Amino acid sequence: MRHRVVPLLALSALFASPADAQRALAIAEYTLPETGAVAVTVRQGVPDEGAFAALDQRTSGALRRAVRTAGFLGDRGTVLNLPGVGPYDQVLLVGTGSDPVTPRLLEDVGGLVGQAGVLSAAADLTLLWPDAGLPTAGAHLALGASLGQYTFRQYKTPKPGAPLLGQGTLTVRVADAAASSAAWRSDWAHVAEGVRFARDLKTEPGNVIYPATFVERTREAFDGLRNVSIEVVDEARMRELGMGAMLSVGGGSARPPKLLLVRYRGAGDAAPVAFVGKGITFDSGGISIKPADNMWRMKHDMAGAAAATGAVLALAKRGARVNAIAVAALAENMPDGEAARPGDVVRTLGGLTFENLNTDAEGRLVLVDAIAYVQRQDKPAMLIDIATLTGSQVTAVGDEYGGLFSRDDALVADLVAAGAASGEELWRLPLHPSYAKDLESPIADLRNVGSGGRAGAGLGAHFIGAWVDPAVRWAHIDMASMAWRDDAPLPTVPLGASAYGVRLFDRFVRDTIETPKPAN
Repeated sequence: MRHRVVPLLALSALFASPADAQRALAIAEYTLPETGAVAVTVRQGVPDEGAFAALDQRTSGALRRAVRTAGFLGDRGTVLNLPGVGPYDQVLLVGTGSDPVTPRLLEDVGGLVGQAGVLSAAADLTLLWPDAGLPTAGAHLALGASLGQYTFRQYKTPKPGAPLLGQGTLTVRVADAAASSAAWRSDWAHVAEGVRFARDLKTEPGNVIYPATFVERTREAFDGLRNVSIEVVDEARMRELGMGAMLSVGGGSARPPKLLLVRYRGAGDAAPVAFVGKGITFDSGGISIKPADNMWRMKHDMAGAAAATGAVLALAKRGARVNAIAVAALAENMPDGEAARPGDVVRTLGGLTFENLNTDAEGRLVLVDAIAYVQRQDKPAMLIDIATLTGSQVTAVGDEYGGLFSRDDALVADLVAAGAASGEELWRLPLHPSYAKDLESPIADLRNVGSGGRAGAGLGAHFIGAWVDPAVRWAHIDMASMAWRDDAPLPTVPLGASAYGVRLFDRFVRDTIETPKPAN
């Protein structure tokens, strides 16, 4: 019998827009501002060119002297913040290194300026790059700025008299503003929105985002969009279908599990690509309970579901030429009298059974029912699942790469390329045939974990793959280390929720589905 849930926040807070006021973004023709805060790029070894040269002249050589005094070399990713230079309240110098100008470089520059803008009280911040060399350079600069300035202060009480930071405008001034503005409005602004949507979901606490409210936030985000339909499989329907895996994970929570499917049709009758995300809105470990230290981090164990949903939101908003499905396997893993016990045997929707030796290995369990359902209902040509699945992925590749598993070499190549282009990089890890032996159970088809010291990330991938139809092109992404930035921000990823996966999937669709490779 389920208990009544008493929310710890008022309903008005529960459904309030989480994003606080940030700088409004604009793209305009290149002109040199008279006052305000200004950001300019500095190429490594060649500081005296472009907008820098013009600003240096306007400031009577003050910029050149500041660069020399600070030893600023223009290395990629470096920033020199100069307050009160000539008529300007603030001048930001952003190093671009010696690499060729690419969309990713532009986005990184925009991200660094966006991050600096969060800490600035200047009402007007202008990013100048008149000669970036790409026809839509301003759109990529704006994308980076939007992602870099992301903050979440929904529940912080403003301090009386504190300066108002990070608000006002951020204007990107480039040579071809018309083309950049059009690309921003029709395309890249929607990618930014998908990322921000996923970050908001991931940053919210577990008493605000749980299966039911994840669904509600998603309905709100997709409201009014063309060619979109939403299906929610509730607990009662799960029992009818035989989704034993999802029911076992969610059984210990007063908040029942839900399977959310967002279908976007932008390519006629083409078989869809399904992005299936682990959506454990809070993971206590269940009966195999986690240590108290850092358990709070488990509010972002739904990062995979947020990424899948945010990616399809971006695709739908920009009208991508693809049929895509976001599948969010939503549950809260909690210990109570109805929670799954270690040693339980569970039958899944796909017909296979598993022996649950560790209730803290729950992500793979909700994924297999979700995968079985979307295969049955939608017959996808391609299925990519994404999850904060294992600590061993962190050990294997750190926080520079998501771990990628697949038996499809061509799919691996496409995903790795999309990761490099988007900045959400992947590293392929093995799916060895021996993993099948390691997951043998004496009383069920599989067990959900191997013995200690084994390749945990690979075993998790193998377990999931057992429910994937061999005719379906499949990849598994373990992004346990990529969901949250703790130590140092990246240009387009401030500290906190990353929304890793949104830009990766968008780029994958652009490069492999919307722009198919020519036949050999």
